[in-house]
Amino acid sequence: MAGGIRNWFKVRFLTGFFVTVPVIATSWLLYIFWEKIDDFFAPIYERMFGWKYPWLGFLTAVALILIVGIIARNVVGRRVIAWLEGLMLRIPIFRSIYPSVKQLLEAFSPEKRSSFKEVVLAEHPRKGEYVFGFRTGDVLVEGPEGKMELAAVFVPTNNLYLGDVILVPKDEVIHTGLSVEEGLRIILSAGTATPTRLPRARF
Repeated sequence: MAGGIRNWFKVRFLTGFFVTVPVIATSWLLYIFWEKIDDFFAPIYERMFGWKYPWLGFLTAVALILIVGIIARNVVGRRVIAWLEGLMLRIPIFRSIYPSVKQLLEAFSPEKRSSFKEVVLAEHPRKGEYVFGFRTGDVLVEGPEGKMELAAVFVPTNNLYLGDVILVPKDEVIHTGLSVEEGLRIILSAGTATPTRLPRARF
């Protein structure tokens, strides 16, 4: 009886723990971001207006991010940003961290997600072994034996910023029916977010 109660408590406590902790951690990080941004800009506005406005620092950060986004959307702006990145990449510590962080965040950007057509399973690196990948397009190859329709699949090998691009016959690709967001979650969780069944998979 005591063992059953202990097991009941343990299972439900762990379930609550793994549901609650990500929510708390995310909220805490957002709160820290809010506080740091506001602490950075607050003294500037306090000297300018003689009063501390809690929202003004955050709104300033939003405006700056928007301005950078507008600049980065045109050719000249992209060149300037690329030049600045080149300068910063000469800093030893910065260049070892920045590329990984940038590529990881870009995986969640609208441009990157739109380049991933769907989440698929493909035999790789050998027959009988399957990997999750993102189909990025189709390729028609003309060889001595005729035409072959291949699917280009990006297979992440180090989180999302490094991976292999493999070409698989289109009829051998397994369509999982998972959304790109679900596929990203599976990769970032090291497979722990993989559903127990893929009911919409088509061979």
